[in-house]
Amino acid sequence: MNRKGLKTVRSGVKGFLPFCLFAFLPFTASAQRVLSLDSCRQMALRNNKQLGISKLKQDVAANTRKAARTKYLPHVSALGAYEYTSKEISLLSDVMQGELGQLGTSFAGGLTQGMAPLLAQDPKMAAIMGQLGPMMEQMLNAEGQKIVDAFHTDTRNMFIGSVTLTQPIFMGGSIIAMNKMADIAEEMAGHSMEARRQATLYKIDQAYWQVVSLYHKKKLAEGYLDLVKKLDADVHKMIDEGVATRSDGLTVDVKVNEAEMTLTKVSDGLVLSRMLLCQLCGLPLDEQVALADEQAENIAVVELTPQLDVEAAVENRPELKMLQNSVDISKQTTNVLKAGNLPQVALTGGYAVSNPNVFNGFEKRFAGLWNVGVMIRVPIWNWGDVMYKVRASKGATSIANLELAEAKELIELQVNQTTFKVAEANKKLTMAQANIQRADENLRMANLGFKEGVITPATVMEAQTAWLQAQSQKIDAEIDVKLSQVDLQKALGTLE
Repeated sequence: MNRKGLKTVRSGVKGFLPFCLFAFLPFTASAQRVLSLDSCRQMALRNNKQLGISKLKQDVAANTRKAARTKYLPHVSALGAYEYTSKEISLLSDVMQGELGQLGTSFAGGLTQGMAPLLAQDPKMAAIMGQLGPMMEQMLNAEGQKIVDAFHTDTRNMFIGSVTLTQPIFMGGSIIAMNKMADIAEEMAGHSMEARRQATLYKIDQAYWQVVSLYHKKKLAEGYLDLVKKLDADVHKMIDEGVATRSDGLTVDVKVNEAEMTLTKVSDGLVLSRMLLCQLCGLPLDEQVALADEQAENIAVVELTPQLDVEAAVENRPELKMLQNSVDISKQTTNVLKAGNLPQVALTGGYAVSNPNVFNGFEKRFAGLWNVGVMIRVPIWNWGDVMYKVRASKGATSIANLELAEAKELIELQVNQTTFKVAEANKKLTMAQANIQRADENLRMANLGFKEGVITPATVMEAQTAWLQAQSQKIDAEIDVKLSQVDLQKALGTLE
């Protein structure tokens, strides 16, 4: 672009756009970074944050599946506790403790009272009993106190520990259903990531071909501006020579201004489109990039219309696979709920210790025991709670099936529409290529007639406008061919 053209472009942009144009205009072969469509796609896939989120979701689903697998295996848990109570457990009442503590006194009193008549008749026996009585009383009281002390539990400080093993045997099918749900969820995460990948490729393709289209339209606008400027110079010479009117000059001047405005708009659009492409690729917005397809004379060629293949779309589309996963998960949810009405059986085993322990009286040391058992839980009555939940879950499954059927119908319609658009784009490109030849010949004849003085400037401007329109339609038709092919690949789920 010459200095005058650069000045015109810059003057037509306001605000932030002058800086953007300054950043993107000095394109030189040595400074520019040339990007192909494939390289843009790869950079976009690496840069896309949503794809990163989808990858993390896939990892979450994989770990969730692994966690579900552990439900089949025995689980071991340990428990330890310390408890201090304000009172200890007493196996003897306060009355019994008092009676045992006074066992000798009670026995001696009863013995003395029962032998009183005999002792009254035998003074020697009375003297002996008078000596033995206190000794027996003291001895029996001590033995009674030993019994009271022996029943002292000292349970205010309790230490308890246990290790328990639980092995599910039959859980009503809930564990199997939850594992299937985890498998489906992981598969669903993979389909979600594929859908996000295709959406990213679709967006980068559109941005890429948009830049290519605007680049060619900018070149077209520059060429058209050169044409009308040359015509403007010729008309002003004719005015100076008196063979053209001032009105002819003003008409051509208006066309020059229109061409400059068109060039400014296209240049601004190209700058913004490049910024969008750089953002999608993860490049700085002011990165100097050139696209491999910008220099191609023909952007696209007419291709054969693909055969309509709805079955391939139904098989490949990740959105349909995700909806099918939703149906499958809903079915497994119903199975989990049904398990609420079925018996559950589990094998248990473990080892428990306590201090004080009761295995040899109340000993102040750790001692324990092993235990093995079978636990069975049988639901009897829940007022229809599980039944209502199962009905609700089946209703959700029906909804998911209807959504899947509707999605299949919409995809079938989409495939038909995109196939038709591909054929239509090919027809438009064929007609546009034919129009180019006619417009070139028309412009050549108009320029020749203008030089010979048999054609007015207005006729030449009409030929130039027709040429501009034909060239612009060719660019649009070529881009439509590319984009319609991308649309069809996305509709078929084969966007790679």
